[in-house]
Amino acid sequence: MMDDTEMEALAMSLDGSSLGDAASGRRQWSVSNEDDEIYYIPERRPSLDLGQSLIDTSHWHHVERAPSPALSYMSMATDESTVETGGKDGSSTGVQLDRQDSYSSCYSVDSDNCENIILRAKSEDDAVSETSDTPQSIHTTNEFTSTSLTVAFTFKAICKTLGKMTEGALRTFKMVLWQRYPQSFNTPPQDMDLVDLVDRLLEFYNLDMSLQITKTVLEDMGQKKMVAYLQTLCLRNEMRHDLSETLKRTYSEVCEDVDMQEKKRPFDDVYTNLYISSTCDNGPNIEHEVMTIEKLNSNQEAEIRLSTKDIFTPEMLERSNTKITLLTGPAGSGKSMAVRRELKQFEGSQLSLLQIIQKLYPETEKLRHEDYRSEDCKILLVFDGLDEYNGVLDFENTGLVSDVTDLTTLNAIVVNLLRGKLFNHGLFLITSRPQVKFRIPWDTHYLEIEVRGFCDRERDEYFHRRFTDPNQAARVIAHIKTFKTLGIMCHLPLFCSLVADECHHMFREQGTGAELPRSITYMYTKLVLLLTRQRRTFRAPDSSPDKERDFLMQLGKLAFDMLEQGQFQMTKLDWKDTGIDEKEAVNNSGLCTQYLIKPNVLFLEEVLSFVHPTVQEYLAALYVFLSFTNQGKNIFEQHLTKKLMGLFKGQRVMELYKSAVDRSLLCADGKLDISLRFLFGMVHETNLELLRPLCTSAKWPTVIEDAAALIRKRIRENHFPGRNNNLQHCLEELGVLTSEAASQ
Repeated sequence: MMDDTEMEALAMSLDGSSLGDAASGRRQWSVSNEDDEIYYIPERRPSLDLGQSLIDTSHWHHVERAPSPALSYMSMATDESTVETGGKDGSSTGVQLDRQDSYSSCYSVDSDNCENIILRAKSEDDAVSETSDTPQSIHTTNEFTSTSLTVAFTFKAICKTLGKMTEGALRTFKMVLWQRYPQSFNTPPQDMDLVDLVDRLLEFYNLDMSLQITKTVLEDMGQKKMVAYLQTLCLRNEMRHDLSETLKRTYSEVCEDVDMQEKKRPFDDVYTNLYISSTCDNGPNIEHEVMTIEKLNSNQEAEIRLSTKDIFTPEMLERSNTKITLLTGPAGSGKSMAVRRELKQFEGSQLSLLQIIQKLYPETEKLRHEDYRSEDCKILLVFDGLDEYNGVLDFENTGLVSDVTDLTTLNAIVVNLLRGKLFNHGLFLITSRPQVKFRIPWDTHYLEIEVRGFCDRERDEYFHRRFTDPNQAARVIAHIKTFKTLGIMCHLPLFCSLVADECHHMFREQGTGAELPRSITYMYTKLVLLLTRQRRTFRAPDSSPDKERDFLMQLGKLAFDMLEQGQFQMTKLDWKDTGIDEKEAVNNSGLCTQYLIKPNVLFLEEVLSFVHPTVQEYLAALYVFLSFTNQGKNIFEQHLTKKLMGLFKGQRVMELYKSAVDRSLLCADGKLDISLRFLFGMVHETNLELLRPLCTSAKWPTVIEDAAALIRKRIRENHFPGRNNNLQHCLEELGVLTSEAASQ
């Protein structure tokens, strides 16, 4: 690199320019070292009378015109007189700037109140040397012509490239730029800082020409590494753009189940911000309509609310000092809206990480091997739904894989990515139900944040987005606020989606004035069946309907036993005694969640609970219902035999409901109230139809009138006046309006 003395010598040998040259942009050979010999001031001539001037011309000087600036692509089409669009072979590969000795339009010819400084006439030698200073052709090759170019990227790319140069090299760049393209500047750019220099380039030329000029000057300087760096930035940007377009086409639409038909809508029209917490192990939402449930002894640390755009900010990466972010949350909390399960196709194959990436995203084939090793080439890998991965995450015995081109198994690739040994410059975002984090080794450093679902504001915004008719959206929001349990449960985006689908159906069938469903049993039944159907389809494909029913019975019995004891969480050790596979309960079914509690300062304990207390209450009611339907067993009166139940089934159904009501009324804390609502709702025709696949009996007796009569009798008796409100809700679950019930 050159020092300042060498720079000045280079400047004199190349140019010998002065301040007058800077103003004109043209090369002038000095004939003397004395300033007064360079310029002379002629006598003033009477100026043309052009009328009153509206602008101040006192500071103007009469100088020769600078060369015409390079034209943008748009101006080329409108001024063909100054642009030669063809090369020697007639091809339109470049723009040849034609410098003519003319006066610049920005200076006045012999105007009043100004000194007319006229340069000496050029000698023949000057005229000969003038040709060497003609700006180079700006070749518009396809190298930098791409739809991926933006002002922001071009500015940043040129700044980053020039910013890697030494001060001396940057001064040389400015000098060569001034010599090659003087029309771009009114004064030499030596005093310009980097930002102003690049800003001037982008102001004077379009994006691809600015990049081409930068490359040309760097090539003239012999800066091969800087040229390669600039080309690399542009290559990565083009790949990023193409990949982004592919991802938009693939994930920009989401399917909604409207009227039992899948309807695609733009993602941005549906997506609503989620409640994301900087802390994890916060436990389930325990808000309840009837009971006051004590806060579960989970994470007591102060949380910071985040949005999705906060996940991989430089500040967060620096603060956490990790490149792996685990985004956990229960089923339906909104972690994944578009899971494609793309890795499953590679199971049982020998392949490399590079092959997987290029197979899934062909746009990445433009990247070179060294790009995957570069620290400044940030690549984000998203493992969406890692809890669905069936491979064994054996971090102790799986072989080491350290290169993206190494051929190995899919399992080895996943394990080594999580180890941080493979592709160690990448960023990883993993979405998962909570149990997966307990399979990751303690010494694997990662940042865990938790998706909590919707808050009230986001819930309301979701319905405003789902319903294009604002009146319909307002009706739905008012409806779920009327039924407190619905409003609470709508903190889960999945539950909101089910409510929206049902309301869409009602509006379609009956118009905006339709009577919206008042039964919470119907919505919970759809939620449980949806999660179990997903379990059978994606997570446990070998599970038969019979096994599914048995699993729900096991989980329901546990829910009922815990509910009677007023218990809403269970330690992992106690859970094992139930005989229920925690993976089936947490990961596969999504009906339960797992987290850590802190019984004391130095001890952490794994516990499990249902995703919400009302889900536990629903499963308890389902257990009571299926026990009677399929086994003839009244859970509240265990002495009844199956044979006796078969003989007097219609009568025995009412015995079941009578004992259920009486047991609920005896619980002063109301711990069985919501479960009782669900139990009554299950005999409604619409819910019976949904539950029929879980029932082994051919037909369920119609007992709605008898059940409604039982409830009305208990209300009239008024032995438990504080519980009458819940009995009125039981009538609603039966489909009997409370106004009608009161009149009978």
